[in-house]
Amino acid sequence: METIFNCLIDSYVADKVGIAQNFLELPLAASLKENLLSLYSGDKLQAAGIGNDAGLTHDKLIRSDKIYWLDPKHENLLENNFFKLMDHFVRHLNSTCYTGITGYEFHYALYETGSFYKKHLDQFRSNKSRAFSMIMYLNADWHQKDGGELCIYHEDSMQTIAPINGTCVFFKSSELEHEVLVTNQPRLSITGWLKTD
Repeated sequence: METIFNCLIDSYVADKVGIAQNFLELPLAASLKENLLSLYSGDKLQAAGIGNDAGLTHDKLIRSDKIYWLDPKHENLLENNFFKLMDHFVRHLNSTCYTGITGYEFHYALYETGSFYKKHLDQFRSNKSRAFSMIMYLNADWHQKDGGELCIYHEDSMQTIAPINGTCVFFKSSELEHEVLVTNQPRLSITGWLKTD
């Protein structure tokens, strides 16, 4: 896995956006997708909000995905396998880049057909603990016509990334505005943040 970790880190250093294929190995990605779809069919996902704490609001004209927070307290084997991968990555990131990451938070995200998330930054104004954003995709057989690209805004250019199965995207939470374009198929991912104290 360290080869893939290094690919993610090296591409981030080169272009402010790290991208690594097969960050989630196919069996793990398939299991996580099955778990997400089971939660969705059981009506366990909630409408995603904007902001945090007392400033949390819901506006489907800005964001229309549904989420489910992952938590070790769930004692879910699949979630725990994901956390083991993230623990491994955080140790590698801290030891090679001295980033000082002390924790993380992740949720499943499901964009139903027609859903989107308008341009935004991931770091809250009132809380600067989110250091890096990570998105890992769970979409097998995704095609260009399916839409749902992640659109990242650099100073002088725009980068689009298709939500292809197993791919991980990694960038600094405070630096790059981004959006999820309208999806024409249900779009599944795990999204989260590496955090510092």
